[in-house]
Amino acid sequence: MEERQITYDGVTHSMEFPFLVLATQNPIEQEGTYRLPEAQLDRFLFRVKLHYPTLTEEKEILLRYKDEIKSPDLSEIKAIFTVAVLKEIQETIRTVKVEDQLIKYIADIIHSTREHAKLYLGASPRASLALLKSAKTLAAIRGRDFIIPDDVQFLANHVLNHRIVLSPEAEMEGLRTEDIIQDILQKIEVPR
Repeated sequence: MEERQITYDGVTHSMEFPFLVLATQNPIEQEGTYRLPEAQLDRFLFRVKLHYPTLTEEKEILLRYKDEIKSPDLSEIKAIFTVAVLKEIQETIRTVKVEDQLIKYIADIIHSTREHAKLYLGASPRASLALLKSAKTLAAIRGRDFIIPDDVQFLANHVLNHRIVLSPEAEMEGLRTEDIIQDILQKIEVPR
């Protein structure tokens, strides 16, 4: 991923901008598959957990597809912006301002994962960079040219939940990584 290339059948292919990797994980029927090592998981920006749809959502899905017997035609998908526009968006995000107290806030959150008694493995420096970059992006999406603590708090779970590892004791207690992240956020003083 980091090298922006793939190797298939012994041949290396460079990937053009934009290069994006999406992965899915189904926690059911994992026999014969193995968890990714922490160093590889750390390269993914977010882990978003999706749950089963509600009854109403399930009905909407069925209504949408009740007359379809084949897969949707992906050739009908239209681009909504060009590579040039995407580069402009990235430049806009680069200019989003970050106050020093928010840098400290992000560092405090990440550092707390490394010292938390319920964690076997804390978050890496790559996690702090991911939290910073995603907070800048969220601020831009929300129409601001600066980040606020709410941006960091909103993204912390998605950025960190796959980067930290619970201690065996925490797992036996039934804790989740989300519980630890929330605990850390509640204990760290929020900048004003």
